[in-house]
Amino acid sequence: MKVSKYLSKHLRHQPERIGLELDANGWTEIDALLQATARHGFPITREELAHVVATNDKRRFAIEGTRIRASQGHTVDVDLDLPAAEPPAYLYHGTVAAHLPAIRAEGLRPMARHHVHLSPDRETATRVGARRGRPVVLSVDAGAMHRAGHVFRVSANGVWLADAVPPEFLRFPE
Repeated sequence: MKVSKYLSKHLRHQPERIGLELDANGWTEIDALLQATARHGFPITREELAHVVATNDKRRFAIEGTRIRASQGHTVDVDLDLPAAEPPAYLYHGTVAAHLPAIRAEGLRPMARHHVHLSPDRETATRVGARRGRPVVLSVDAGAMHRAGHVFRVSANGVWLADAVPPEFLRFPE
């Protein structure tokens, strides 16, 4: 868990903190990552890295050849270069009740991230919302959004991404 959180922090949010450089698409060489973590006092072996990537329940990281990146959720400027994809009819977003007034008024916005993150099923959205308290799951009429011209992308770990979700495409629980 510690290694996964450390990697998330530095591959998604603060690569410069450990002297790491990400390319335009968020990739960095695995060797550069391992050297940077060691210099920063948090050495990770290749075996530990491979284990975290392979066993992370949210599949937060992707390896391609000799490179690694976070699958989504960046606050640093990267272009994941994901193709547009046709979403299922409905996607879901987990949140907490305290955020509902703003969401009803403005819809879902990416806030500090590049995209709004949407889940393919209610169970995943429930787990996401539960990280901040008692979860509330919103349904997103992704089919209608797509027909209206909104673009969706899907990350390597199955998280659906949209620039925003206007309130008229949201269904709130009773």
